[in-house]
Amino acid sequence: MSGSLTPLRLLVVLTGALALGLTACGGDSGNVKETRSGQSGDRTTRDMRAGLASGGQEQGSLFGPGGLFGSKAEKKDDTGTGVAVNAYLWRASLDTINFIPLVSADPFGGVIITDWYTPAETPNERMKVQVTILDRELRADGVRVSVFKQQTAPRGGNWVDAQVDPRTQIDIENAILTRARQLRIAGGS
Repeated sequence: MSGSLTPLRLLVVLTGALALGLTACGGDSGNVKETRSGQSGDRTTRDMRAGLASGGQEQGSLFGPGGLFGSKAEKKDDTGTGVAVNAYLWRASLDTINFIPLVSADPFGGVIITDWYTPAETPNERMKVQVTILDRELRADGVRVSVFKQQTAPRGGNWVDAQVDPRTQIDIENAILTRARQLRIAGGS
């Protein structure tokens, strides 16, 4: 039995080899993992230093300036806000849905999620909105809105999913785009 690997020993050996291999790939002894709650999530201290030094992108990395899809001579569309998505779309999205309480707003991922909102006119209905900003440029296809709706069931009063008019999502997207254009004009860009 001493010469054979039992499943448990094999698992321990493979786990150790994987951990050793991942440690060897790291190469940065100062790369300490820091867990933070809130919008930023888990980041390493090296990531945070690089983010501060380069305005959110790691210099010299595969996805940083001049990396995989661009060159250093490429025009930089930076509005100075520190968000990783279009600042006008981000601000316009928050302005447009400001009457609904937020659950989550991630400016780096470009996702805004609201809490359930019950309009005073229809107390038996509630809605929830998710706005996703897809681009750093102010474009018509740079924002996507998803609306979720629930109604109270006739029996029991539990909330059940209901059909959302497809026009609702388009109307919210158009309102966000209109507000983003207003913000851009007001900003003088």
